[in-house]
Amino acid sequence: MSVEAYYREFRYRGYTLEELQKMDIEEFAKLLPSKLRRYLLRGNFTPEARKLLEKVRKAKEGKYNKPIRTHIREMPILPIMVGLTIYVHNGKEFVPVEIKPEMIGKRLGEFAHTIKPVKHGMPGVGATRSSLYIPTK
Repeated sequence: MSVEAYYREFRYRGYTLEELQKMDIEEFAKLLPSKLRRYLLRGNFTPEARKLLEKVRKAKEGKYNKPIRTHIREMPILPIMVGLTIYVHNGKEFVPVEIKPEMIGKRLGEFAHTIKPVKHGMPGVGATRSSLYIPTK
């Protein structure tokens, strides 16, 4: 394998996407940072998280055709989720997040921003004390 081909192919901690997808959750969790590893290994899955994983498995098999919507922003992105679009709630609406291989090991909430950048408009007459004395011609 050439050096160029090695760097073009996606790898997470030395494993290809195909190798990651063949791993079970316990084996994959050992590759994650400590907080995510603890989340997966201690079985801290809520019933909602278990339902989300079941929907993801069904969608991968082609048995679930509805959009996958979730409020679970702290759920880590697993290799089985790659290629799906998951709608993550940001507090106001569900934001579509298309899962790519580079997102593995992050959390769903990192890709559904909860705040918008502030865009200030032009101040009008009377907006400040000094604008009261500007001629309106």
